[in-house]
Amino acid sequence: MNTGSDESKAAAAVDDVAEQVKAEKPFGSRAPEFIKARRSLHLSWQVGVFIVGLAVVVAGIIMLPLPGPGWVVIFGGMAIWATEFVWAQLVLRWTKRKVTEAAQRALDPRVRRRNIILTAIGLVIFATLGGIYLWKFGIQMPWKINDQ
Repeated sequence: MNTGSDESKAAAAVDDVAEQVKAEKPFGSRAPEFIKARRSLHLSWQVGVFIVGLAVVVAGIIMLPLPGPGWVVIFGGMAIWATEFVWAQLVLRWTKRKVTEAAQRALDPRVRRRNIILTAIGLVIFATLGGIYLWKFGIQMPWKINDQ
């Protein structure tokens, strides 16, 4: 029976997240077995994965202030690291869990309504300030067209 309470929705969301965590792969290296069997080959494999992941993460950090999908690339580098390193797997699982929780919270009608109201207020303030600026200074071009 649906009573309309938010507690049941929150409990269902927590259960969904718990099921996703249980369904995830175990920690550890995902290198092929013949590489894991030889210690020196496995170590060089890990060094290679670390260097490739580092290059991708650095490219993402460079993209943060520049045009480009910086955060997506950073998480891509973390995913590369997660193929070999347990610490990266833990970070990615924590991040996925937090993103899933945030997405579920964002679908809450009260949160959506609040976000729409705040966006509308921000647009009204921005339009008002823009109108005051235009009323006071008018539209002026930064160059003089009449001189040509």
